Amino acid sequence: MRILPFLAAVAAIATPAAASAQSIAGTWRNPGDSVRIRVAPCGPGLCGTVVAASERAKADAAAGGTPDLVGTQLLRDFRRGPDGGWEGSVFVPDVGTTVDGTLALDGRDTLVATGCLFGMLGCKAQRWTRVAAPSAKPPAKKAR
Repeated sequence: MRILPFLAAVAAIATPAAASAQSIAGTWRNPGDSVRIRVAPCGPGLCGTVVAASERAKADAAAGGTPDLVGTQLLRDFRRGPDGGWEGSVFVPDVGTTVDGTLALDGRDTLVATGCLFGMLGCKAQRWTRVAAPSAKPPAKKAR
């Protein structure tokens, strides 16, 4: 799973001003398809909640202090910043910490989440791919 590389947590990356909350809303999978999140309105902002996770992702999160990964908000209170980009908080369950984060669309079906551990040091980005509705369940791995 390695959510730490997913968002070791926050650098400034602008979202095109034309991108709306509706364009970011939806279900997204990480590169290994070990975690799926649903981005939806929550209060005045947007949140991304884990809707499916592999056993390995669940174990990694549990080792970091998050016993129930499914149902956990990874993206919290994302709102439009002054530059038109999305800014909020990112929870990194592998290490049990929350950091500042940004989100940006790269085309219609790629969501780039970026974060830094300390200021502008140790920045990482992860590209999430939009999942066609309605399935939120990761595909089963084929037996070898």
